[in-house]
Amino acid sequence: MATVTVQSYIDKLADCFRQSDLCYGHGTDNPFDEAVYLVYGALALSFDADANSPGHMLTGSELCRLDELVEARLEQRIPVGYLVGKAWFAGHQFLCDPRALIPRSPIAELIDSKFQPLLKRAPTRVLDLCAGGGCIGISCALRFPGCHVDLAELCADACELAAANVALYKLSPRVSVLRSDLFSALTETYDLIISNPPYVSRQEIAALPEEYGHEPELGLLSEDGGLALPLQILREAADFLSADGVLILEVGYSRAQLSTRLKTVPLGWLEFARGGEGVLALTRNQLQQYDRLFN
Repeated sequence: MATVTVQSYIDKLADCFRQSDLCYGHGTDNPFDEAVYLVYGALALSFDADANSPGHMLTGSELCRLDELVEARLEQRIPVGYLVGKAWFAGHQFLCDPRALIPRSPIAELIDSKFQPLLKRAPTRVLDLCAGGGCIGISCALRFPGCHVDLAELCADACELAAANVALYKLSPRVSVLRSDLFSALTETYDLIISNPPYVSRQEIAALPEEYGHEPELGLLSEDGGLALPLQILREAADFLSADGVLILEVGYSRAQLSTRLKTVPLGWLEFARGGEGVLALTRNQLQQYDRLFN
């Protein structure tokens, strides 16, 4: 049997992916990175420091395992994050499974920069609203060691996944998981509210590539053309923000519809050096000023 190294397997797999019609929207944007994600994730290899990983000789059992995952990726269109059970966000590894969406938000770039210049000071209390598996809020807790973070999520299964990720980083009790339909179960005020809520319309969901069908619809679907939940958050967030608090809200490709609906509101769309769009920032004062327009 010919010897196969990690690098040669990745190169061959990337060529295979290039010849397929896969969708890359769950952490990578090209066939080569997708192949690296699958192989390194499945074999638990370090992305950072293990210089011998590319030359690592694959055993027979490793080859069988990889071939099974590749078949599932190609034939069933299962995203790699679900195949390997892990995903990376803001430089941190998280448990990942179909209980929540695979993390892929450009908000990671804001966390890396400590939300500068949006915040006047380091936050003492942060809310990750519609938290899913908790990657945004947990990454904030790791970036701001002095703050308390609440992960608010409606889906009980996603709450369990978020709790597992909190335990992974040993952040309890500084990070709490709260089951809540948006703000309904919350009583605290926050210096920073970050939300990546469902914002995809029914029509758009029907047209999404097959890969997205493996994710929970509850994490994607929002009525009113995708705007129902974002608008509710805009209406209610001010009541849960401190005096100089800030709301960061991601609406993705629904940016155009929201801008049209709220054409007189300065929505504060953010730009990202590493790619991504559809994230806005509004202060508590701005939310109060334009409150009547969110109805």
